[in-house]
Amino acid sequence: MIARMTDYAWFSESGLAEAFSFIFVRGLTPEQLVARMGGRVEDFTWMTLDESIDAGARHDYKTEFVAVTSVGGWAFVAQYNSWLGANDEFTVPLSAGTGLVSLYRLDIKDLEDFRWIEDGEIRFAFRAQDGYSEEVPAELAETMEGIGEEEDLYRGPGLILIERITGVRFTPEILDESRFLSGVLS
Repeated sequence: MIARMTDYAWFSESGLAEAFSFIFVRGLTPEQLVARMGGRVEDFTWMTLDESIDAGARHDYKTEFVAVTSVGGWAFVAQYNSWLGANDEFTVPLSAGTGLVSLYRLDIKDLEDFRWIEDGEIRFAFRAQDGYSEEVPAELAETMEGIGEEEDLYRGPGLILIERITGVRFTPEILDESRFLSGVLS
């Protein structure tokens, strides 16, 4: 069943929706993903996402504070007020040997980006200045027909695409009830 935009209406009302970066990486544990991103797992702590956001706010703005959990066979990175999910220099190499899906939003500048990357190749994207990729992969054709021209990704399209690619239905419980391995990337 293809998700509907209304299935994700809850997220556009959350405090996180104004500025976030989500990254899903297939087949890795949180510990493996932290190490792959350049973090020292021994320096990370398990905490709630709210605790992680508070801890991240106390760090230098030049460092990346990440929170990583496991969801349905994917390691999931959630960050408040970060642009890592839109940084191809970070996400493309991170996808080596696996798949990656990312969604980014910064409300104050009206920026949103989406990426689906397989082993270093960007398969499909939405970039704030350019819109959706011209070529839609066959796997996403039906989903994109359902989304139509909606470009406010955080209102549903980005989360629908994540669900279609990962098989993970994004829920408030993932954000509110999961424990995240959290800390600063080196």
